[in-house]
Amino acid sequence: MTPGRNDPCPCGSGAKYKKCCQAKTEAAAPRAALPAAGPSPAECNQLASLFHAGELARVESRARLMLAQYPESGFVWNVLGASLGMQGKDSLTAFQKAARYLPRDADVQSNLGSALAHHGRYEEAEECFRRALSIKPTFASAYTNLGNALGYQGRTVEATECYRRALRLQPDLAEAHGGLGDSLSKLGQVAEAEAHVRRALQIKPDYTRAHSCLLFLHNFRLEGSAESMLAEARRFGEQVAQRARPGTAWSNSPEPERCLRIGLVSPDLGQHPVGYFLESVLAALASQAEGQLEFFAYAQRTYADTVSEALQKCCRGWCSTATLEDAALAQKIRDDRIDVLIDLAGHTADNRLPVFAFRPAPVQVTWLGYFATTGVAAIDHLLADAWSLPPSEEGAFTEHIWRMPETRLCFTPPPLAVAVAALPALATGQVTFGCFNNLTKMNDGVVLLWSRVLAAVPGSRLFLKAPQLGEPTVRRSVLERFGAHGIGAERLILEAAESRAGYLAAYNRVDIALDPVPFPGGTTSAESLWMGVPVLTLAGERFVSRQGVSLLQNVGLPEWIAADGEEYVARAVSHAADLPRLAALREGLRQKLLASPFCDAPRFARHFAAALRGMWAQWCSRA
Repeated sequence: MTPGRNDPCPCGSGAKYKKCCQAKTEAAAPRAALPAAGPSPAECNQLASLFHAGELARVESRARLMLAQYPESGFVWNVLGASLGMQGKDSLTAFQKAARYLPRDADVQSNLGSALAHHGRYEEAEECFRRALSIKPTFASAYTNLGNALGYQGRTVEATECYRRALRLQPDLAEAHGGLGDSLSKLGQVAEAEAHVRRALQIKPDYTRAHSCLLFLHNFRLEGSAESMLAEARRFGEQVAQRARPGTAWSNSPEPERCLRIGLVSPDLGQHPVGYFLESVLAALASQAEGQLEFFAYAQRTYADTVSEALQKCCRGWCSTATLEDAALAQKIRDDRIDVLIDLAGHTADNRLPVFAFRPAPVQVTWLGYFATTGVAAIDHLLADAWSLPPSEEGAFTEHIWRMPETRLCFTPPPLAVAVAALPALATGQVTFGCFNNLTKMNDGVVLLWSRVLAAVPGSRLFLKAPQLGEPTVRRSVLERFGAHGIGAERLILEAAESRAGYLAAYNRVDIALDPVPFPGGTTSAESLWMGVPVLTLAGERFVSRQGVSLLQNVGLPEWIAADGEEYVARAVSHAADLPRLAALREGLRQKLLASPFCDAPRFARHFAAALRGMWAQWCSRA
């Protein structure tokens, strides 16, 4: 269907059709200065008409025929790239060709930048977007895309300014509101972030990425009922279901004991907390469950690292899904005859939850990367444990809760030779509390709680380490927020992120780690314990709020779990006052962690395989 003049242009530029491809097509006919070796205005119009009619396969075929005759036509290369991208195919080469022949076309430069970003080449994408803006300074979508590229490079403050500039140029640009919301959340400005994400959804109600961002932000809020969060998640599920064509029959043979094909869907199958938790489990399953379970990864990424390479060795199949549209990925999964499909992302960034609405596999599960309901009715089960999700909270989920016997997580110890140092307080004479979690988790309630801890332990300091603290404006904001509660700058140590080895070594300057509320640490807490630093957590009621409870109970540290804010402060004071006991705990804490169910990959693998087999047996009995 041909878009209306005010609809977004299908070429992906983000501009309205009347200002983009329609304008180009209308201008092509009277233009007499086309190169003699290029296609005629009539041919260009025909190709553009096919594109805007949504006949993408015909566009691709026609464009390739035209390029055989006119290989230097930037216009045709650009249309080919747009049609490939909209079919879920790789468009990078086509846009590179288009940019070669149309170097001063802002839309082409922006399209090339988007294609490079799809491949994880964010620095090159940034250059393209900046070129597009030098050609066309009022190009709002290019500012939005530049913000995305900067955000992926960890340059959050710069990204925020790009989104704001985009909105000054085009206040109703949903993608700019969504990007600004995501960027502000990383700076800890959750309330303003939520306002922009909600505005994005008002402009574009089917904007699933923004909807996921909104649901993710709920996890950082102290306020908000479980009922309202569930209702919002259900709305997401209903929207993705309306756009899907769910499967109702599968070729999978309903044999309870046969070898199962397990699909893993995630953007984080690499050097990421999900990858760290998955690595040892997959390795154990590859040896234990050979002939019983086969793993197929659907990775929303285009680049490799040491963790992704280790994961890939444990999988029978590995598919990069970054350029696959939802329907195409669902069909790929169905063609691979996946029996149990596992979402590892939930509503975190770059998730593929809409694919699950197509129900490409008979059994669908969510696990590991998220701590609340997805709201997707086609996802059957959620993996949890008794500590993290008590029966009283089951009503907050659209999924059936399937509990693991001890823990829902199994940590892969870092493959780095970073030794545990002696308790720093013995040398400095003052206790250093620390938190290396993402700064988004440090809401105003957390600042108040930690300020109370610092006030109750004279001379103590707080060491914060997070990616956002590389930004001077963020550091100033943190100092001001604690200063409002009487905590001076001399009692705060603020550092940006660094290499994983350097990050782990920084724990040797921390005596006690403090968990944020209501979103405690997962990977950071496990790494803290591995470095000999105990973690003080506050047990909430929600699934997300009880990750620390599950970890500490499995490691045998219940005395580090507080029931409320008063007890949190009291336990911090008590632990800080007993340095000999703290030093003894530090000396043996790594071994204590490694000996716990939380790090016993073979044991966890057996429980995990049993859970998958149980889910499959249930489906077989119904089938």
